[in-house]
Amino acid sequence: MGCRRRAPVHELLRVVVVGGEHVSRLRPDPIRGLPGRGAHLHPDPACLELAQRRRAFGRALRVPGVVDTGELAEYISTSTATSGHPAGRGSHSKVGRPT
Repeated sequence: MGCRRRAPVHELLRVVVVGGEHVSRLRPDPIRGLPGRGAHLHPDPACLELAQRRRAFGRALRVPGVVDTGELAEYISTSTATSGHPAGRGSHSKVGRPT
């Protein structure tokens, strides 16, 4: 969404919008299990910044107004800082998941 570069879906972080009419928040969905319309972006602070600057979340998730990206920004910054690489890269396995 932010940088518009193509990548395999397992390298991207799924994001969903949570909240009511007045307050919409973005929630990271690394295991891709939350309900609702989702959007994907690279789990990279630079990509998040570009998406925010372009106001891409509102269009992609069909949400009017501005959405709160605080939880998403915190998730991306902590996951890249602790693991040394962007979150979501090859870390998800569907083995053992119920169908």
